[in-house]
Amino acid sequence: MKTLVIAEKPSVAQDIVRALTPTAGKFEKHDDHFENDTYVVTSAVGHLVEIAAPEQFDVKRGKWSFAHLPVLPPYFELKPIDKTKSRLSAVVKLAKRKDVSKLINACDAGREGELIFRLIEQYAGGLKGGSYQTLGKPVQRLWLQSMTPAAIRDGFEHLRSDQQMQGLADAARSRSEADWMVGINGTRAMTAFNSRDGGFFLTTVGRVQTPTLSIVVEREEQIRAHRSRDYWEIHASFLAEAGEYPGKWFDPAFKKPTGDDADADLRADRLWNQRDALAIVDAVRGKAASVTEESKPTTQASGLLYDLTSLQREANGRFGFSAKTTLQLAQSLYERHKALTYPRTDSRALPEDYLPTVKQTFEMLASSGMKHLAPHALTALNGGYIRPSKRIFDNSKVSDHFAIIPTLQAPSGLSEAEQKLYDLVVRRFLAVFFPSAEFMVTTRISKVLNHHFKTEGKVLVKPGWMAVYGKEAAEDVDGAKEGDKGQNLVPVREGETVRTESVEAKGLKTKPPARYSEATLLGAMEGAGKLIDDDELREAMQEKGLGTPATRAATIEGLLTEKYMLREGRELIPTAKAFQLMTLLRGLGVEELSKAELTGEWEHKLAQMEHGQLSRSAFMAEIAQMTERMVKKAKEYDRDTIPGNYATLQTPCPNCGGVVKENYRRYGCTGADGNSDGCGFSFGKSPAGRTFEPEEAEQLLATKKIGPLEGFRSKAGWPFVAEIVIKFNEEDQNWKLEFDFGDDKKGEETGELVDFTGSESLGACPKCGGAVHEHGANYVCEKSVPTDAQATPSCDFKSGKIILQQPVAREQMHKLLETGKTDLLDKFVSMRTRRAFKAFLAWDKEAGKVNFEFAPSKFPPRKTAAGASAKAAPAKKAAPAKKAAAKKTPAVKAPKAPRKTTAASGKLPSAALAAVIGAEAVSRPEAVKKLWDYIKANGLQDATNKRNINADAKLEPVFGKPQVTMFEIAGVLGKHLG
Repeated sequence: MKTLVIAEKPSVAQDIVRALTPTAGKFEKHDDHFENDTYVVTSAVGHLVEIAAPEQFDVKRGKWSFAHLPVLPPYFELKPIDKTKSRLSAVVKLAKRKDVSKLINACDAGREGELIFRLIEQYAGGLKGGSYQTLGKPVQRLWLQSMTPAAIRDGFEHLRSDQQMQGLADAARSRSEADWMVGINGTRAMTAFNSRDGGFFLTTVGRVQTPTLSIVVEREEQIRAHRSRDYWEIHASFLAEAGEYPGKWFDPAFKKPTGDDADADLRADRLWNQRDALAIVDAVRGKAASVTEESKPTTQASGLLYDLTSLQREANGRFGFSAKTTLQLAQSLYERHKALTYPRTDSRALPEDYLPTVKQTFEMLASSGMKHLAPHALTALNGGYIRPSKRIFDNSKVSDHFAIIPTLQAPSGLSEAEQKLYDLVVRRFLAVFFPSAEFMVTTRISKVLNHHFKTEGKVLVKPGWMAVYGKEAAEDVDGAKEGDKGQNLVPVREGETVRTESVEAKGLKTKPPARYSEATLLGAMEGAGKLIDDDELREAMQEKGLGTPATRAATIEGLLTEKYMLREGRELIPTAKAFQLMTLLRGLGVEELSKAELTGEWEHKLAQMEHGQLSRSAFMAEIAQMTERMVKKAKEYDRDTIPGNYATLQTPCPNCGGVVKENYRRYGCTGADGNSDGCGFSFGKSPAGRTFEPEEAEQLLATKKIGPLEGFRSKAGWPFVAEIVIKFNEEDQNWKLEFDFGDDKKGEETGELVDFTGSESLGACPKCGGAVHEHGANYVCEKSVPTDAQATPSCDFKSGKIILQQPVAREQMHKLLETGKTDLLDKFVSMRTRRAFKAFLAWDKEAGKVNFEFAPSKFPPRKTAAGASAKAAPAKKAAPAKKAAAKKTPAVKAPKAPRKTTAASGKLPSAALAAVIGAEAVSRPEAVKKLWDYIKANGLQDATNKRNINADAKLEPVFGKPQVTMFEIAGVLGKHLG
C-alpha cells in the first residue's frame, strides 16, 4: 500500500521528491505525479475547489431583490474551479486509488493551505446526507517552514495527526463561508436598496474590500474638510570664521499636543502670526549669536528582506508599478524564470537552517555575469558577512512561506520590468547581510538674544549596506540636504560668536494630508489593526491586517474595476459611488462592514477556534445573525433619503431658477430659498447604475449635455456607453434626463445641417474619399451627414468612438484611415462572455465596414480529424474481422447543421404575437428578428423619430399601447413568449 502526498504547488512537490529520494528510493515521473514503491507525490495549483450555495438554495432569477434575502444555505456545495478542473480530476483519481491507503497534507503551513487540502479531500469523498464525507483514509499533516531537504525529511519524521489540525481546519472553512455569506448578502442587499427606484445599481461590499475603501474615503474627507491656514517660518544664515551655515527658528519650550482634538498642524518651528514673525526677524537681524552643538555617531541598518506587501510598496514608490503588476512580475520570476522564491508571502525572515543555501546563493551571484551585483556578493563572501542573525534567520517569524529572496538560478532573458524587480530583491538580499551604515549627526543651536535657531548636519562616515545601492558619498544620503539639514557643516570653534548674516520670514500654508498611493494604501491595509482601540482585537490583527499579501493587489484592482476608485498618476481617488456607499452604510447603521474591527473580531474568534476554545457552529451562528440583521436593516429602511454630507450645485434649476441640491438618490430643485419643495425638477444621481461625480452633475446642468460616459449597466447587468442630455418635456412642463446613444442619423431625419468648420479631419474616408471627422459618439464621413455643401448624404461610413468599452482615440482612427488598421487595443469587453480581449480595428473592404482583426496565436493550430487522416498512417497488421467491427475507425465529422428551434427548445408566442410572427415555437432572438421584419415591411417606424414604433391593428395587442420605443421591444416580447 502507498501514501499519497498532496502539496500546494508543483515546485513544492518536486522539492519533496528530491528530499525523499535518498531515503525512500527513486521516483518515476508521470504527467501529474511522481511515484515510487512507498509514495505517490502530487500537487494542487493553489485552490482547486470553491464553495457555493447548493442548487436548490441558489437564487438565479430575482437574486437582486429583497424577496430572496438573506441567503443562508444549510450547507455549502463544493464546486471545481473551471480553469483547474483537469488538475482536480487527476488528484481525486490518485486519492481514490485502491493501493493508496493514507494521505499526507503537504500544502502550505497555514490556514489557506489547510483549506485547500480539506476541500479537495471532501470533494473526493462526495456529498452524502447534506454534508461532505472524507474518503475514510487516514490523514496526516506535513508542517514545513523550511524547504531544505533536511527540513523536509525531518518534517516526514514528525508528521502531525489529523486531530491536531482540526481546529485550524475549522477556522479555515469558517472564514471562507463567513466571507461568502457577508459578501453575497451584503452585495445583494445594498444593490437591491440602491435599485429600488428602477434600473440596476450594482453595489459590491466585502469584509476586506469595504474597510479598504473606507480608509481611502476617510482620507479624502479629511482633504476636503481641510482649511488651509497661513503660517510663517524664520530662516537665517549665520557667518562664522570658517564660512556660512543655515539655521531655522524654533521654540525650545514647544510640546507636541496629544488627544483626539489635538491640532496636528502645530510644530515647534511654525509661527501663526506674521507680526510675531517679523518682530523676531527685526530683533535678530545683524546680531551676534552664541553657538552650542552636539555631535554623536549613529548607525542605520538595511531594511528587512521583502515580503510581498513591502515589495509591492517599494516597487510602486520607485517605479510606479501597481500592486497587481508587481505580483505578476514576481510570479513570472518565480514560475517561469525560477529566479525568485515563492512571492505570495507575508514573512520577512528566513528559516534558521537556511544559512548554507544563502551562502550558495551569494556564490552564484558572485560568479554570475551581473556586473552591477556580482562585486557586492564577492565583498560579502570575502568579508565573512554571511553569519547567523536573529534579524534574518528566525523560525518564529516564518509563516506559511519565508521571505522573497533570489534562488540559486541566475536568470536570463528578463524583460526590462522583470529585471528591475529582480534587481530590487537581490539588492535587498545582499544589503541585509552588509554592516550598518555609519553617520555622524551634528545638532547645532545658534542663540540670538532669546531666540533659538537649529541646524542639523548628517555626514556618512561608512556606507556599509548603502554601497550596494551606490550610496558611497555623503551627498547621496536621502534627506540630507532638505531645508537646514546641511551636509558637512562648517566648523565653529568652542566659544566662538557668530553673526546673523541674513534672516527672512517665509509665509507658507498648511497642506491637507496626501492622498493614498498604492504603496501607502498597501501599508495602511497591512497596519489596519493598529487603528483598533480594543486590545484583544488589535492583538488578533497584529500579524494579519486587511486581507493577505496574496489578495491585497486583487482587492485594490477590484475597487478600481467597480469604479469605487480612480487611479490618477500614482494617486487613488475615491469616486462619488464610494462616498455614496459609505453614506449608505452609516445611514443604515451597518457601519461594521466598513470597519477593520470586523476583521479583528473574526481573527480573534478564529484564533480561539484554532485552539479549541470556540466551536465552528457557534461562530457560524453569529455570522448568520449578523447577516440577517444587515439585510433586515436595508429591507426595512423606510425614509426618503439617508442623512449625509451633500453638495449644493452652483447652476440654478433650468425650470424655475431655484437652488439645486443633492440628496442620497437625486439632485433636485429646492426652490429659491434652497429649503422648500421647489418646482419638481430633479434627476437621478445614478442613472443605469453609474453615479455622477458632483462636477459631472454641475456640467450636465450647465450645458444640458454630457458624455459619452462609460460605466452604465442595463437592467440585465450589461455595460454600455452613452451620452446624457436634459430635455424639456412638453407633457410634464419640466426638464427630464434622457440617454442619447449618439444616433447621428437624427440630423438626416430633421434636416438639421452639421457644420464641420474648425473641425480637423482625421483622414480620408475609405469608402468615398471624403474627410472623416468626429461627430457625436462616432467618427463619420463628411458625406454621411447633411451639411451645407451636401444636404443629402451619399456615404454611410461611421465608426464608434467607444467600441465594446474600448475608447478609440483620435490618433488610432487616424492610423486606421492612414494604414488600414489601428495598434493592438486591449480593453475590448465581449458582450457574450463579458471577458476582456485584444484586437486590431481594421478596414474590411469586402464587408464595407470597420471590423476586428486578431493577432496570430502563439500556439500551433490543433490537429483536426481531417488533418490527421490526410497523413499516411504506417501499415498495421490486419485485425481479425470480429475485433475490427467492435472498434470502428472514427469517420471525419461533417460540420454540424445549425440547431433548429423546436417546441422543446423554443417558446410558443401568445395569440397576439402569433398573429404577427406565426404560431411556431421561437427563440427570443428569432422573435425579435421576425418582429422587426414585420415593422420594416409595413413602414411602422415613426417618420419624425425612427426610435419610436407605431402600432397597427395587429401590433397594438402586442404592445398594449399605440407606440413604443425601439428599446422597449425586447421587454414587451418577454411577456408574449412562454
